[in-house]
Formats: sequence, C-alpha cells, structure tokens
Amino acid sequence: MTENTYFTPEELQHMPRHIACIMDGNGRWAKKRGLPRTAGHKEGSETFRRAAEFMSDIGVEYFTVYAFSTENWKRPAEEVSVIMGLLEKYLREAISSMVEKNIRLNFFGDVSVLPKKMQKLIAETTELSRKCSGLTVNVCLNYGGRQEIARAARMAAERVQAGEIKAEEITHEYLCGLMYSADMPDPDLIIRPGGELRVSNFLLWQSAYSEYYFTDKLWPDMDAPAFAEAIRAFWHRNRRFGGL
Repeated sequence: MTENTYFTPEELQHMPRHIACIMDGNGRWAKKRGLPRTAGHKEGSETFRRAAEFMSDIGVEYFTVYAFSTENWKRPAEEVSVIMGLLEKYLREAISSMVEKNIRLNFFGDVSVLPKKMQKLIAETTELSRKCSGLTVNVCLNYGGRQEIARAARMAAERVQAGEIKAEEITHEYLCGLMYSADMPDPDLIIRPGGELRVSNFLLWQSAYSEYYFTDKLWPDMDAPAFAEAIRAFWHRNRRFGGL
C-alpha cells in the first residue's frame, strides 16, 4: 500500500492535514471467512500498519485511529487479550523501524490501566519517536470522547480550585489545550468502514466540523484505492464551518 500511484503531484499538494479512522469490522471480516474473530484483529493490525505507511507517503500530517475504546473491555477476555498482544507486537516493531520511516507515534486515552509491560512499551515508543518530524500517528487506546471531555473539564476545575486560573478563563480555546490532541489540527476527514452510521464516542470534541465518510468495506479490506476514494470524496465537500 506504500507506493503512490493514486494521486497526481498537484493533488498531493491538497491532501487533508488530518485523517482519522474508526477501525471497524475485524470480527465480521473473520466470520465471513469462517475464522475466529481474533484472526480478524490480526488482519486489521496489518491494515493499520499499511494505512499508516500510505498516509505518510501521500503527505498526510496526522493519522488518528480508534484502536480500543473504553467500552471494548466488555468484549470476551480472549479477544481483548489478542488485541493487546497485537498492539504490543506492533509497538515492538515500531521501536525498531519508526525512526527510519520518520513516523511519530502518540497515544490518546487512559493507558494507566493497561499492563505495566504495555505501559513501559508505550512510554519507550513515545520517547523514541519524539525526534521524528514526519507523519504523526495517534493511537486511541482505552479512549472515549466523552471521557476525554470530562477529563479536560476536571483538569480545568482543579486549576480554578487551586487559584491558577479564573472560571471565566475557561474558553473553547483553553479546553482545546487540555485535550489529548492539543496543538494538533482537528480531523478534516473521519473514515468509518464496516457499514455502521454512527460516531461511537470517537473524537467528539475534535470532530465538530469534520467531514465523515462511511463505507460498507470492512476494516481489513481497506486498501490504498479505498482510502484514495475517501479522500476524493472529501475534496468534493463544501466545508462552510457554520457559514454560508
């Protein structure tokens, strides 16, 4: 998926700065093939890796993916264990290859509840990639949009209580600085494969004026042509941001 044969040099100058994806459909992909759901998550992790490389190649600056939500803990323990294992595998590979590809990896969400080994890997990967200046990949792990907003509100309230700021200083801009995505542009385009038509608690604050693209393709089937089709659809949107 890494070689760009989908856009002209002129088109590459007009890429969305920030693309986000809800990685949906791994289990259904596996079921359609008579495989265990865990096989779908394995294939989905490979799709994530290829997608990140494609976004880097076409000049996207930020790529945010919904890897594991706060609600996903309700899934069978075996499935959760496989997802965590795949993430650990990706991180170990990333530590050795990320700097070479100049990709920076960030994490959105409460990672403090993850296994200590996973927390250590996340810290190592984040630190290693700080020097990278290419594509920034944000992995939403144990993440929920409502929880992120509540976290920002709680942080602001604590600062008011401590006398660090006044209540009237809590503006939209101030709260933006307390989100996981502080200092990043909001997503221009959010892609949801899998045929579902909902946002599923993903980037609720940041997606106020994002363009959504829904497709029946399952996440493991998302390839370069599918992403190119979503980007071309985005180019045909008239983004007014509340104006005329």
